[in-house]
Amino acid sequence: MQKIVSITSQGQITLPASIRRIMGLDFYKKALVKIENKKIIVEPTVDLLSLGGLLKNKAKKKRNINEIIKLEEKAIAKMSK
Repeated sequence: MQKIVSITSQGQITLPASIRRIMGLDFYKKALVKIENKKIIVEPTVDLLSLGGLLKNKAKKKRNINEIIKLEEKAIAKMSK
């Protein structure tokens, strides 16, 4: 899919809603922007601050490191849906 967008005097662009939906960018509040081979790449990313407190109820129980890693992976997967 291709769309033509305008670049404002501030250097801002608006991603068309159809592209945001396909890429799942409506959910995300942050995106990673990088340049590869003279192309601008925009990728959704999880804002680490938004994960704050997701594990607070789990922290009361003693858990080994593998259990903690699995809980963190589930929390990140939940945020990515």
